[in-house]
Formats: sequence, C-alpha cells, structure tokens
Amino acid sequence: MREEELHRLLTVAAEDVRPAHPAATGWERARRVRRARRAAGTAALAVALLTGGTALALRPADPPPPPATATPQGSRTPHPVPVRTPPAELAYPGHPLGRLGDPVGATLSDRPVRRALGLHQPVDPQTGVAGRIRVLGDDGVVRDLDVVTPAPTRDAGGNEAVPLKSGSLSPDGRTAAFAQTDEVIVVDLTTAAVRRHPLKGYLEHVLWSGDRLLVGDDDTTYELDRATGAARKLPVSPWDVVTPDPAAPPNVLLELGGTPPNLTQVRWSDDETHRGYGAVDFRALPPGHRVDEFYGRGWQRGDRVARAGWITTGTMGGLEGVALLNARTRVVTHLLDLGRDRWKGCCEVLGWDSDGAVLLRHSPGGLLRWQPEAGEVTGVTRNLFGAVSLAAG
Repeated sequence: MREEELHRLLTVAAEDVRPAHPAATGWERARRVRRARRAAGTAALAVALLTGGTALALRPADPPPPPATATPQGSRTPHPVPVRTPPAELAYPGHPLGRLGDPVGATLSDRPVRRALGLHQPVDPQTGVAGRIRVLGDDGVVRDLDVVTPAPTRDAGGNEAVPLKSGSLSPDGRTAAFAQTDEVIVVDLTTAAVRRHPLKGYLEHVLWSGDRLLVGDDDTTYELDRATGAARKLPVSPWDVVTPDPAAPPNVLLELGGTPPNLTQVRWSDDETHRGYGAVDFRALPPGHRVDEFYGRGWQRGDRVARAGWITTGTMGGLEGVALLNARTRVVTHLLDLGRDRWKGCCEVLGWDSDGAVLLRHSPGGLLRWQPEAGEVTGVTRNLFGAVSLAAG
C-alpha cells in the first residue's frame, strides 16, 4: 500500500470517530490524557507499518466513552435542588405589580391612595436621566408624586444616586420616606401630606422596621421618631442591616454581609448591646456552591432571609444570584442562579410577596417572583427601568 493511500485511509477513519457532542469531546480528551499516562505500564499489541520511513503503532481500543446527554439549544444545564435557574422563556401569568410601568393617570395631590403597592422612579437606560417618582395604588392607577421632589442622595465624596431606595415604601403601603442630605422627607400617601425631619449627615439609606423608620449615612444607622423628629443611633451597619419582619421585636435586628459572608443578630437594651455572630453555612447546597459577597438589601420574613449576591456554582464564579437562608441556623437553604452577562448588581431583592414568594429585579428592566420551595420563577413585568420600592416587607 502506498504512503498516500495509507494516509487517506487513516484520515477517513479518524473522521468517522469524531465526537458529535461537546460533552463527548471533553470525555475523549480526558481519555487520551489518562491513556498517555498509563501507556508506559500497559502491555500493548503493536503492529509496525513501515512505509517510506513512517511508523504507525496500533494498540487495543479503550472502552468507548459514556453517551453524551444532549442539551437543547440555548438552554442551561439544570442544577440539582435546592439550586434553581429561571426558565429560558419566562411566563407572565399576571400580577398587580405588573402595572408599575403604566403611564401616569393622576397626581397624588388630586387622588391620594388607600394603599400603595409600589413606587417607581424611571431612569433612562441610555442616558441615566431620572424621571419623577410614581405611585401605584391598589386601585391599579399610577400617580405622579407631585407634592415633593426629593433630590438625589449624596455621599461625602459627592457621588449621587436616585432618591428612591428599595426600602422607601412602608410595609403597609401608606407612607414613603426619602433620605436626603441633612434631612428625611416623609410623605403620607393617603393624604399627600409632607413632613421634613432635620437630621445631620449625608443620608442615603432608608428602611422600615414595622412602623419605625430607620435611616443611615455611610457608617451610622438612626431610628427616627416621626412624632417628635428625634433620632437615636442604632448599633447596626446601614449597608448590611436586614429589613426586618414587620412583627419582629423592636430591639432586635439582623446584619447580613461581609466577605466571607456572616449573619449577625444584634440585640440591645438601654444598658448593653449583644451581637450573636456566625458564618453563613452553605452545607445544604451541592459542593462548590456558595455566595461570595452579598449586595442590595436583605429582607426577612419569619425565620427566612433573602438577599442578592455574587455567587459561585461548582467551578463557575462571578454569577448573579439570590440566596435564601434560615435566620436561626444561618444555613443557606435555597439558591437562585441568575447567570452572568447582566448589569452588575442586576438582581436586587425587593421584598416578599403575600404568598411567600421573593420579589426581585432582573436585568435588564424586569421584575421576577421566585418561590424557593416550589422552585418556580415567573415574570411580573418587563421593561421597568429605574428604581423600585414595594410594600412587600
């Protein structure tokens, strides 16, 4: 047999066994590495074919690779429970919050709400220009917040952000609060009345603990007495303090944050402060799954706390996700993997729905519902760019 014919036959044979799936390709590559490593100690049957000085060695074939499981085009490999990923095509079954992006139909001064479902401050995704704050009432009508125009928040370095924060709307939907430089603005949405409470500092954070209002600057959290305007310092971080369950005791708050993450229960009295510190526990998740760093605001409902963060799943890091953990044991019980290639910090948790589902942002411009126990993820609304606050404590 001539050398040209031998070369052609070997080429055709190689093409016939080329893997058809990426998974099989990876298996074949690993098989070749293992085969090379044990070649020195393996007895091989060799037949030398010498043609024109070319030597070819043939050894017994290794066992065939296991069959590759085909994955539908565009879909992601599903995680084992308790780790979930949203479906490739979200369903939008309908939800009252789906009207958050509707056009303005009234002003708050002309038509106060009985209860607000949410607040929305549109921000143009191309220019970054923020619009006026809007109020969605439980009657489905969107109102313009015309009684006050909060200024952007500022820090000591002059960095600005929109005044609407995820914690601005009270859990009962009747009051909105806006942190400002040297003051806090409080709006009664049922009467359109506005009150301003002086409080020194570059105030940026705002959240509700039942009917108590907490505000903060870069390093201090205050509890504001809305009746007197007096404020007292609380021993919690304004960045990591969790929005508590409305029924939680008034002198107990949680902090969730740090790298590596930890959950701290802070309990105080007039005489002392007790901090129960412990690392977040990921043992209920598959090996290699964890939260590397939390962001946004954490939200508590009973013994459960939900907060967004950057996560690692197996060997892939830098993903966006949401974790659900038990506040008593610090164990992460469920993890929602939202992938990558989104806006950084895309998926902030906004609170809890009435049936126990977690409500969260979804870049670009979406709002989702995640039911951790059922593993169901559905859409609430699309194209809702800007800041959002919900009556969903």
